[in-house]
Amino acid sequence: MKIVVIKFGGTSVGSINRIKKVAEIIAKYKKNKYKVVVVSSAMSGVTNDLVKKSEKISDDFDKTEYDTLVSAGEQISCSLIAGRLNHIGYVSKSMMAWQIPIQTDDNFRNANINNINIRKIINYLKIGGVPIIAGFQGVTKNGRITTLGRGGSDYSAIVLAKSLKAIKCIIYTDVIGVMTTDPKINNKAKKIKVISYEEMLEMSSLGSKVMQSNSVQDARLNRIDVIVKSSFSKNSGTLITKRKNIINNKVITGISVTKNDAKVTLVGVVDKPGVAASIFKPLYINNINVDMVVQNISADGHKTDITFTINSKDLNKTQNLLKFNKNVKYNKILFDREVSKVSIIGVGMITTPGVTFRMFQSLSKKKINILAISTSEIKISVLIKRKHIRKAVVSLHREFKLDQ
Repeated sequence: MKIVVIKFGGTSVGSINRIKKVAEIIAKYKKNKYKVVVVSSAMSGVTNDLVKKSEKISDDFDKTEYDTLVSAGEQISCSLIAGRLNHIGYVSKSMMAWQIPIQTDDNFRNANINNINIRKIINYLKIGGVPIIAGFQGVTKNGRITTLGRGGSDYSAIVLAKSLKAIKCIIYTDVIGVMTTDPKINNKAKKIKVISYEEMLEMSSLGSKVMQSNSVQDARLNRIDVIVKSSFSKNSGTLITKRKNIINNKVITGISVTKNDAKVTLVGVVDKPGVAASIFKPLYINNINVDMVVQNISADGHKTDITFTINSKDLNKTQNLLKFNKNVKYNKILFDREVSKVSIIGVGMITTPGVTFRMFQSLSKKKINILAISTSEIKISVLIKRKHIRKAVVSLHREFKLDQ
C-alpha cells in the first residue's frame, strides 16, 4: 500500500474553517491514490486551557489524571476532522490511542512509545477508510492514558510512519517550512528546501520552534524523511532527510537564537581536583540544564573563574544552590539575565576552513562582544548581550550568503 502519514498541528485545526481546509488537504491525497493516515493535535489553545484548569484545581495535580485531562483536546479535533470528511463523501473515523492501541511506558507526562498495534489501522485502510488518530497520547499496559510530552503529536506521526512503512510523513503547521533564521528578527530569512536531521536537531535545540528536538531525533533514529509545510499555503515546504541525500553549496544552513538564557560566573574559585563536579552536581540533581561552560585559570594556578549558562527560569534556584554549596569556595557570584545565544549551523563547516574566523570577524565589525563560545562538528554558538541579537543575526545571515 502507498501509505502517507499526515500530521496537523494545533493552528492548522484551530477553528472550524481551518478544519474544513484540513479535510480538503486530506481529500487531495486521497484523489492521488494514497492510503492516508492522519494524526491531529488539539485545536490551538485547548491544551493550554486544560493545563490552567489543572493548576487551579491543585498545585500538585496527580500526573495520571493530568494526562487523562490534557489528552482530551485531541479527541475533539479528531472527531471534527472525521466528521467533515464523512460529510464531503469519504469514509473516516477518529481513533484514540487506547483504541489502537499505541502502547507506552508509564512515564506520565513524557511517555515513550513502546509499540503500535497497526492491525486495526491497516484493516481500515484496506476498506478505503481514513483513520484520524489522536496525537500526543498513548496508553500503558494497565490501560492508563499517557501523554508524550512537548512535540508529542510529531512523535506520534513519526513512529506511525515507521510502523506502517509509510512512503511519506508530512507535518502541516502554520509556517511555510524551516527558515534560515527567525523572520521576525531578520525579514530576509529564506525557506530551506532540504536540511539534514543533524542540522534540524541543532536548530530545534537552539530555538527553532518548527519541530521539537526529540521529534527530530525520533525521525533520525527511525530514518523517516519528514516534510514540514504550511496548511495555509501551496509552498512545497522543507524536507528533513539523511545528510547523504543533500546537495548543498552553502557552508551554513541556518542561524538560531535563544532568548531565555542567563549567565552565571563564579569568580575566584579555589582550583582543585573535583571542584567543577562539586559546582555542577547540585544543579544536575535539581534537573537544571547547564549549557556553555568557560573556565579561566589564573596565572598562579590557584584560582579560577567559571562561567556557564542556564535557562533563565532556573536562575533563582541556581542562585540558592550555589550560595548554600559548602563544598565550593569562591570570592563572589555574578549573574546576567540579559544575554542570548546566537548559533550558526551547517554540515558544510566540516570541510570548510575559516568559518569560525568569519563568524567572529562579522560580529567584531558590528562591535558585538562575545561572552562565551561553544562548538560542535556542525555548530558554533556564541553568547552575546541580548540587545545585539538583531544586529548579530542580520550580519551573520549576510556573511554566509543566506540572504541569496
